[in-house]
Amino acid sequence: MGDLPESRLAAFTRPFSYTGIDYFGPMHVVVGRRVEKRWGVLLTCMTIRAIHIEIAHSLTTDSCILALRNFIARRGTPLEIFSDCGTNFVGASRELRNSKEKIDQVKMMEFFESSDTKWTFNPPAAPHFGGCWERLIQSVKRTLMQIKTKRLPTDEILRNMLLETEMIINSRPLTQVPLQDENSTPITPNHFLLGSSNGSKPPIAFNDSPVMLRHSWKMSQAFADEFWKKWVNEYLPTLTRRTKWFQPVKPIETGDIVLVVDNTLPRNCWPRGRVISVVHSKDGQVRRGVVQTMHGLLERPVVKLAFLDVGSNPSKPSQ
Repeated sequence: MGDLPESRLAAFTRPFSYTGIDYFGPMHVVVGRRVEKRWGVLLTCMTIRAIHIEIAHSLTTDSCILALRNFIARRGTPLEIFSDCGTNFVGASRELRNSKEKIDQVKMMEFFESSDTKWTFNPPAAPHFGGCWERLIQSVKRTLMQIKTKRLPTDEILRNMLLETEMIINSRPLTQVPLQDENSTPITPNHFLLGSSNGSKPPIAFNDSPVMLRHSWKMSQAFADEFWKKWVNEYLPTLTRRTKWFQPVKPIETGDIVLVVDNTLPRNCWPRGRVISVVHSKDGQVRRGVVQTMHGLLERPVVKLAFLDVGSNPSKPSQ
């Protein structure tokens, strides 16, 4: 296994500095006498695992830009945005699968990429590259299923349901819950966003004297340092734990003949091609490759490329 990327281990950075984005839905709402569809836009902090949910009224590029602008207005401009490759942020529903041509990838990058923000797309057919947000989308869907309504919600009620779900997900413990010490609480994403798990704070009398302001500032910095120490000491070791893939294997190289693994193809259909280029990660490992097939170029992660040993057979020994 390779080392975790910098975005997962960026301690002492502002929450949502490294953000993953994906769509989920559709969800149906009542607008007057009509029933319309809404999609959820989930944005997750790659470091502290907090989530932020926006509502998209359509699967167009402009709707996605509005959702991201709303997110930036509340959470700040991220340093790097991660998303699935392509033009759609593919999800599990048919509507999302069929919307590949509706979101303009080039327009999105031109709108948001700047000297302060970078947009990184995962390779095609590699959902495990976006495991951070895919896992949290599953948690959001399970939470929404527990919120049962007798009739279809309105836009106002749907927004409240998503915000309540966001609060629940951000209140989950990131570390083990201590059983011996009742006063010691596990850290949660809300500790970095709100200062506590549920956002509650003890009442403090207002005092704008210089001494009190300096004391309050030092207290807030001390609390922030305490949370980050817990994050480094308790949560970080769980990320760097290795459970498999101890033995190194020969990486895919340029010129190799490979089979492309595609679960959507019919049985016994295995596209074959030649690797024309590979992409190395920062640790030197090959993570993806570009394959020349009879139908054109395909970019796939190496886990979807099966190497074929088609070298010449060794000559038989002479009699």
